[in-house]
Amino acid sequence: MANKVRGLELQAGLPQKKSNRSGPAYAYNVKALREQEMEIARWAETAYEHVVAHWTPRPSKAVHGRLKPGAVG
Repeated sequence: MANKVRGLELQAGLPQKKSNRSGPAYAYNVKALREQEMEIARWAETAYEHVVAHWTPRPSKAVHGRLKPGAVG
């Protein structure tokens, strides 16, 4: 994301930044960190799939009230 933002900044005319410091996107080059982030993403996807698989819609009170015979809604 940082690379995309910086690319847009450069296209918009901002000056180049020259220094010996690593930029915010340097962490992407660290393989252990990338693998850790991928593991977190896999865990989140599994949790999401679990929630969606066990999700059942519940009728709202307004809809529930209209389904009752003789109910004034």
